[in-house]
Amino acid sequence: MTFDPRQPFLLGRATRAGLPRRAVQSATYRRLLPGVYVDARVKVDGRVEALAALLLVGADAFISHHQAARLYGAVVPDTVVMHASIPGNRHRSRRPELTVHRSARVPTRFRGVPVTTPEDTFLDLAGHLTLVDLVVLGDSLVRRGRTTPDRLVAAAESAGPRLRRATLRAARLVRHGVDSAMETRSRLLVVLAGLPEPEVNVCFWSPDGQLLRRLDLAYRAARLALEYDGRQHALSQAQWESDVARREEFDAEDWRIVVLLAKDIYRTPARTLDRLVAAMRKAGMEVPPLSDEWRRHFPGHATA
Repeated sequence: MTFDPRQPFLLGRATRAGLPRRAVQSATYRRLLPGVYVDARVKVDGRVEALAALLLVGADAFISHHQAARLYGAVVPDTVVMHASIPGNRHRSRRPELTVHRSARVPTRFRGVPVTTPEDTFLDLAGHLTLVDLVVLGDSLVRRGRTTPDRLVAAAESAGPRLRRATLRAARLVRHGVDSAMETRSRLLVVLAGLPEPEVNVCFWSPDGQLLRRLDLAYRAARLALEYDGRQHALSQAQWESDVARREEFDAEDWRIVVLLAKDIYRTPARTLDRLVAAMRKAGMEVPPLSDEWRRHFPGHATA
């Protein structure tokens, strides 16, 4: 009996093929799940994890929940366990490092792996994620080309009564063109505070169709933009120089750019909203009274 160690394999299959148990449990191989290994040189991604999970669950199982999102390359919070599902007539179970759900979903196949559809993955995770994390997931699924906002809304409208309201609200907040989870979080802080929603992925083109500049979030008429700067902007000299030149170009055209860092979202969201409101008023925008809903989703240090 032979096997390919570049694909996840069961310890028992390896030993039956003549590989000593001690060799499998050495640094040459990486343990993925109890009794499941792969060659240590293999890059472990969502597909490798999915194949490992299916080895333990059975032939009629399929990948779901957080693991399905990772297989699709979407953004989902890390978990300490992998997730799979089985048809509804089988008993669900929980194994060390692997949760098996009972599901009536009809799986599709992606990268050769049976998995819930992107829309069903969104619905399944509605019961596990916060509103913000669910919109982050939806934005990232759309960004990867796995689904569309309209398809997520249609799926949410058919969800069970227990989750329909929350799922539908999240689906209606999903947008095309979002580049990162922090862009989603920045936009949702604004929206959940009751402020006007900025346009996503605002592009400026030359007469011959060349992309000149792009803004994460913007109010075109007011020439006001929000830009999230991650660590790569500080660590990359080339990126930093490009950002400086780009912002000088916008300054020359009377654009105001409010720059956001991680601390502005996670630690000081109240101060961030104060900055944005001040910028809106200076730009001549009408600013409605703030809603307190944002505090439930962005607790930060509210008085900071």
